[in-house]
Amino acid sequence: MNRFDTTPYRRSTVGFDRLFDLMERQARNAGGDNYPPFNIERRDEDEYRITLAVAGFRPEDLDITAQQNLLVIQGRKRDDQPDGEMLHVGIANRGFERRFDLADYVRVENADLKDGMLMIDLVREVPDAMKPKKISIGGKKSLEIVKHDDEDETAAA
Repeated sequence: MNRFDTTPYRRSTVGFDRLFDLMERQARNAGGDNYPPFNIERRDEDEYRITLAVAGFRPEDLDITAQQNLLVIQGRKRDDQPDGEMLHVGIANRGFERRFDLADYVRVENADLKDGMLMIDLVREVPDAMKPKKISIGGKKSLEIVKHDDEDETAAA
């Protein structure tokens, strides 16, 4: 097993413990269960979509819980018994729990189940107080929010 050693980075950084812990935990769990399969898509600079293949699950079989920095998706196995005798069972109908660690300020915007695919849309919304600002030198009280790409430039006097 290849383990990524974060020790050199921990020595020269402050406040990144959560990130390093996350990386180490992911490395330990890399050989885990891959059910159900999923995609993570970046749709825009601050918009993402997680798509899980959950064929056979109904909306009432799925539970999506979002909390600070964590998204948990659970599927509960149904005990539906077919009318006849099963000769081969190749379609997975087992329960699952899939966890996704989320960055700060990422929230779930929407969830939809269509054609056996569970789509969860995520948006990163950084508060204005956390966005970079230009600080004037020389006693002026004016602050200007640093403009990124197509954002509006705002100034306070």
